[in-house]
Amino acid sequence: MAAFQSPSTDPPQHQMQYFPNMTTALPSESSVFRRVLWTGLYSQVVLMTVPVGGDIGEEIHHVDQILTFTSGIGLAQVGGRDQDIKAGDMVVVPAGTKHQFLNKGPTPLILYTVYSPAEHNPKSVHQTKEEGLRAEDEGRDEPPEWSQRSKKENEDSGLVPKEEK
Repeated sequence: MAAFQSPSTDPPQHQMQYFPNMTTALPSESSVFRRVLWTGLYSQVVLMTVPVGGDIGEEIHHVDQILTFTSGIGLAQVGGRDQDIKAGDMVVVPAGTKHQFLNKGPTPLILYTVYSPAEHNPKSVHQTKEEGLRAEDEGRDEPPEWSQRSKKENEDSGLVPKEEK
């Protein structure tokens, strides 16, 4: 797919990453369950497509997660609370919170999510939820070490300038 650049496994360059039509056309061009679009020092952007009748899978992350829905309808189950969701909605899942997202509509539930810090390998493209779970179980879907560093570690290594005080 020409619309998707191959993400790098290196720390990000100091340049803009542009994703046109992110809330409309771009997500519909990906029919895979999970595709990492970009990984930064402190966050990661991932595109997801949940098939009709499917779900993301109940989970708890040790990172914050923000999900923006671009197509479809579903049900968010976050921290013991249920919420109907649709295109245009955003859900924030704080680190350590049990969550699940289910497709309840007749079309795929498409979203992009921002993890902070990164949750997945920068090159991850999982065709199905099962493939993604297998990659996680086998340790092939780990975020890069450089995406898990503290601000001070990134300053000391020269990846970001030190703040003036």
